[in-house]
Amino acid sequence: MRKVSMGVAIAAAAVAGVLFSTGAQAFDSGSSSNLILGPQPHGQVHRANLPTELNREVAPTRTEVDDPTGEHPGTITVDSRNRYLYLSMEGGRSMRYDIGVGREGFAWSGRAYVGRRAEWPAWTPPADMLKRRPELPRVMKGGIANPLGARAMYLYNGHGDTMFRIHGTNEPDTIGQAVSSGCIRLLNDDIVDLYERVKVGATVVVL
Repeated sequence: MRKVSMGVAIAAAAVAGVLFSTGAQAFDSGSSSNLILGPQPHGQVHRANLPTELNREVAPTRTEVDDPTGEHPGTITVDSRNRYLYLSMEGGRSMRYDIGVGREGFAWSGRAYVGRRAEWPAWTPPADMLKRRPELPRVMKGGIANPLGARAMYLYNGHGDTMFRIHGTNEPDTIGQAVSSGCIRLLNDDIVDLYERVKVGATVVVL
């Protein structure tokens, strides 16, 4: 994993500080009119995080295991209780990732599908969040300081955009925790790996 220089990391941390202190978590105002129907081109992948200790590298969590879900290959299963995300693969195997999930009052379960994908996505806090935290930016461009991290997959159902995302994070210490507003977060390195394996239309099961 490539290290971020101390100067860049400190500058990014300063930009992001107001967001982290609010507890504002990954939402975006994507709509079905912006639905991407195929894979997007891959730009440069910045394998960088902003850990609490700026000199500490964070190893990816992904590991290949026997698939415990019984789902078809290509399906994403979120085990909210145990803080794991499984991507089912051929041959009864799956790729497992450590995740962060919704805090009390924001947890959810059900079925959805990946309706949109984005690299270094922008973040638009929803109106309800802006009422609670008016100091938040109306739109934040994608980048290392953005709470959505390196990649985002937008979850849809029969009613359209659920407003829930599977995304990266620049707060690696939150992986394994229940801290978000319902979105599923992975380390940036892990979300890049998952993103490259998952296509628009993939089924997502949240337990």
